Amino acid sequence: MTGNPINWFEIYVQDTAKARAFYEGVLQIKLERLENPGLEMWAFPQDSQQYGSSGALVSYPEKSSGINSTIVYFHCADCAIEAARVAEFGGKVEREKMSIGQYGFIALALDPDGNMIGLHSTQ
Repeated sequence: MTGNPINWFEIYVQDTAKARAFYEGVLQIKLERLENPGLEMWAFPQDSQQYGSSGALVSYPEKSSGINSTIVYFHCADCAIEAARVAEFGGKVEREKMSIGQYGFIALALDPDGNMIGLHSTQ
């Protein structure tokens, strides 16, 4: 395998409107509806010419959301800024901004469905 191993992610949610409001509000982005028969999917912004991967919120009745064993980290200029918006949009900060040494800083949060997410920044 060459390049980065991750090329897509999905976050399973129960209440798509609430989840969209959370991610759009905390990250200050706009999600775009993906056409997919049988599934409601809202994609995060993506640019195939840039570093990193994209993914989507997925409303999938057979898959329950909740604290999971995989954490998706969202890039931020300063993760404390996004972490400060988490509660306002229905989530809960699990770990305030902390140093991870030479790799920058992270904060951990739960979205309204209980999915653990990470916020990462170099400052």
